[in-house]
Amino acid sequence: MKKLFALALLAGLGATPSTDPMQRVRQFRQAHEQELLTEFEQLVAIPNVAADTASLRRTALFVQGMMQRRGISARLLAAPTPGVPPAVFGEVRTPGATRTIIFYAHYDGQPVNPAQWREGLQPFRPVLATGPLDRGGQLTSRPAAGQPLNPDWRLYARSASDDKAGVMAILTGYQALVASKLKAKVNVKFFFEGEEERGSTHLGEILARHKALLASDLWVICDGPVHQSGRKQVVFGARGDVNMSLKVYGPRRPLHSGHYGNWAPNPALALARLLASMTDSTGRVRVAGFYDDVTPLTPAEKTALAQVPNLDETIRQELGFARPYGTGQSLVELLNQPSLNINGMQSANVGAQAANVIPTVASAVLDLRLVLGNDAQRQVQKVVRHIERQGYHVVAAEPTDAERAQYPLLVQVNAEKGENAQRTRLDLPIARQVVAAVQTTTPDRIVQLPSMGGTLPLRVFEQELGAHTVTVPVANYDNNQHAENENIRLGNLWDGIETMAAIMLMK
Repeated sequence: MKKLFALALLAGLGATPSTDPMQRVRQFRQAHEQELLTEFEQLVAIPNVAADTASLRRTALFVQGMMQRRGISARLLAAPTPGVPPAVFGEVRTPGATRTIIFYAHYDGQPVNPAQWREGLQPFRPVLATGPLDRGGQLTSRPAAGQPLNPDWRLYARSASDDKAGVMAILTGYQALVASKLKAKVNVKFFFEGEEERGSTHLGEILARHKALLASDLWVICDGPVHQSGRKQVVFGARGDVNMSLKVYGPRRPLHSGHYGNWAPNPALALARLLASMTDSTGRVRVAGFYDDVTPLTPAEKTALAQVPNLDETIRQELGFARPYGTGQSLVELLNQPSLNINGMQSANVGAQAANVIPTVASAVLDLRLVLGNDAQRQVQKVVRHIERQGYHVVAAEPTDAERAQYPLLVQVNAEKGENAQRTRLDLPIARQVVAAVQTTTPDRIVQLPSMGGTLPLRVFEQELGAHTVTVPVANYDNNQHAENENIRLGNLWDGIETMAAIMLMK
């Protein structure tokens, strides 16, 4: 692998180079698709579940090796707190450049349950398919050496899209410039985080420790999917996020539902009623004050949303439900409002393990998405007050015997620290140049979103470094990130390489 990449860098394209920089980048990729895919498969084959510290370090070292093979001086940046996955940092200075751009992606991934993956798939054993497996795609073998890869094929593996595709696109974008005898117009820095899927808990520590090293004019975040239409997009912000766990209590031990079913309180039923009280039938959150502190969109942001292609009906049919939430608003409009989602519920057993019992507890995890103006802990407190208004006594730990005896409705509530939303101005000059650079890679009009629906640690960059950020995703929208059968469409990975190279060529 190392020899192949060295030869590619030294020999250039091996064909008459085009005068169009993006065409030269594309020619490099086309000539080296097989080697690039092999390296990417090696990357995604390394387990990277956020709680697996040893495997995360292996992943970080592999990414460092990828950078070194491309001639990038790379090192690990440790957090002051022991046991935290390091960030992988690299830098390439361009003579005469007056600006610096840092490219960010993360190498850690979400937990996996292999039993939930489709038969023939394993989370860390990458395999190719001729298309999405839930829509007729079939598992397939690699073409013979030298043969092109169909851009509509998918590579299935955990983190194939979220977010090792970002790591690969950024580093190969730089590699393509060097091999094509093109030079970046800006100083380029690389920063790959290993804790994003756990909330970037210690990212601020790393940024604070290395402020001078991480000085820049802009952070380009490569994470998330392109628009559902397939068009490339530039996103100027991200929603915040905070999780809450709820645990409702019933009898001290499970009871026979026939002997006690119309007498002993059932915590599963109580939890269902409590959760149902939080939203109406349109998904509108009924928690008092939930929407009160939202910062309104600017006229420019409203104009940008109005220009986003509306594929709501197509997506609804694809996903197989009859009616979306909301009262007529589009998906992108609703993504600019705070939300309350139930991530999961649990109480006793179902299916083959179901028994005729009254359970002892019922639990749920709530996911509160935040927009500009919301504060994570303030939003949590709004939900806690709503719970109290439903007659519950709220505790932060397992209830005492006295509390069990005193309060008919008893719930344990715990919340994470959370991350607030962030949004960059649409008229920021360097951000406008990013949009123009991405536009050079496609004839289709770039989609510009004020904010994405997901959450990224953008607020941390802003707080610790005073940094501006824009997000430039590469993954296909139907990539199953955070879920079973995660995948990346090869064409999206190839397009991402060109996108990252184009940004590096910004003047």
